[in-house]
Amino acid sequence: MFLNVTGAMAAAGLTAGLTAGCASGSVRPERRAPAPKATPTPVPATGRHQAGIVLPRPAQPNLLAVVADLGAAVAPGPLLAELGRAVRALTAGTDTRLLGLPPGDLTVTVGVGPRLVRTAGASLPGTADLPRFSRERIAPQARGGDLLIQICAGDALLPPVVAAALLDQAGDRVRERWRQSARRGTNVSVGNGLTAPRNPLGFIDGIVGPHTTAEQQRDLWLAGPPAVAGGTLAVLRRMELDLPRFAALSVTEQEAVLGRRRASGVPLSGGTAASGPELGAKTPDGRYLVPADAHVRRAHSTVVGVGHMLRRSYSTDEPAPGLLFISFQNDLRTFTATLTHMDASDALLPFTTTTASATFLILPGFDRQHPLGSQLFGRS
Repeated sequence: MFLNVTGAMAAAGLTAGLTAGCASGSVRPERRAPAPKATPTPVPATGRHQAGIVLPRPAQPNLLAVVADLGAAVAPGPLLAELGRAVRALTAGTDTRLLGLPPGDLTVTVGVGPRLVRTAGASLPGTADLPRFSRERIAPQARGGDLLIQICAGDALLPPVVAAALLDQAGDRVRERWRQSARRGTNVSVGNGLTAPRNPLGFIDGIVGPHTTAEQQRDLWLAGPPAVAGGTLAVLRRMELDLPRFAALSVTEQEAVLGRRRASGVPLSGGTAASGPELGAKTPDGRYLVPADAHVRRAHSTVVGVGHMLRRSYSTDEPAPGLLFISFQNDLRTFTATLTHMDASDALLPFTTTTASATFLILPGFDRQHPLGSQLFGRS
């Protein structure tokens, strides 16, 4: 279940000149350094929604996710308000704990786990824990958690520095459970002005999702109650991938597992990469063009009967080659029903083992007048 689609292209030029040679009077070209890349556009930390979900587009190439627990006696409200103030300073470049690094397109996204949400209201979205699924090998320390800090940036140096600053801000009020560094590949065009990265399996990583404002209002953002309006629900799943076994398949076999062409991302039923698969399309002898157990069929929202997820998945190489799957949706059933349907018969799952799993309520956006978490836990 790999997705995130965005739109952006960049290019750089190289200029060359001539200079006089030595005693022979010959001339030789002088190579000049490539023009520096444009400075990343800052992403506002404040607003109705937190950054790091739909903004920026495309998603930054580097991510660090930190999952932690709060001490039993720690009040979430004051801690979250402090973290929000620190996020504003870090993204503005005014926090000395950045050690002089420019923040660029830095984003920090904060979520709270089901235990904390239940303290604010038993019927609120985000109170449910994830169920257990097949093909999991998850240590107790890597399941669940009270606090998510997702840090994304174009500069690979920033995420660990920002994580250190925020954990310093929290002090002994939190205890880290696990963390995962990850990165995204180069974006490739999938048509309709959209781009997407490839995943470690070599396939374009996710093409379907809520991209328009109307789709996001329907499937992504929580509309209410007021304490959570403007937030969303996140699922994190760290997966190891059996790359040698997948690579041993022929390209045709790999494409049958995913249901798309490896080179282009086009569904096996035809069309374009950005178009959805024609799940009813068959060969003259009656076989489905998209196999019955292909990933794109088993995870298809209309087949499952749920909305779309917005996914910002990243590739990992530690502790093992794999993927940090991150999805955002306004109904946890969108994820759980999809994975349950995949569990029954999805050709991709045998190549995966999940080693960490958690869900969080991503808090609504914030500003100076409305501190992070204040809608849910009150003002500090």
